[in-house]
Amino acid sequence: MPPHPYALLGTSVRVATLALEAQAVVAYRAMGMAGIWAVCQSEKRLMIEEKPPDFLESWLAAGFAVMGMKPPLVVLEAALSPLSRTTRANRERLAQNGFKQ
Repeated sequence: MPPHPYALLGTSVRVATLALEAQAVVAYRAMGMAGIWAVCQSEKRLMIEEKPPDFLESWLAAGFAVMGMKPPLVVLEAALSPLSRTTRANRERLAQNGFKQ
């Protein structure tokens, strides 16, 4: 049975939101490295150290959803959740810093 169109729309919005937030984080960090945006000294370390645990959590969540015979949209949602959580937290944290004085 194919998924309901609204379920497809909701998942598409989550994927697009993740992509937009990730681009915002990249922009904030790039401006921080250029000296335009205020970022903490540990930002370079954070952007490397945060990825392996998040991708592992995403991979495991998707894997458990597959092993539980969940539908493809549920598997995708499980994989998106850890990545979206970290990306949103990064965007919110970096956005509040503002331009460097």
